[in-house]
Amino acid sequence: MEKVYLVQHVSDVNGEYEDVKLIGIFSSKATAEQAIKGLKTKPGFEDAKNGFSIDEIELDHVEWSEGYFIIDNGEPRPRS
Repeated sequence: MEKVYLVQHVSDVNGEYEDVKLIGIFSSKATAEQAIKGLKTKPGFEDAKNGFSIDEIELDHVEWSEGYFIIDNGEPRPRS
């Protein structure tokens, strides 16, 4: 089971929406952490250092096997 590490950054934009950036996909958690460390001092990222996340992803594995749902008033429901 081969895994990769997905790095993203999410920041709030004026309380209106979230800005999600795909930073990269890395072969190890250590290289993902190094990438984040290098970006935390860059313009924009330095003001939102807590917006980074690392997700461990298994290759050749379907993550969304239950279907597509949306949240409506705090409850999941099938998309119509």
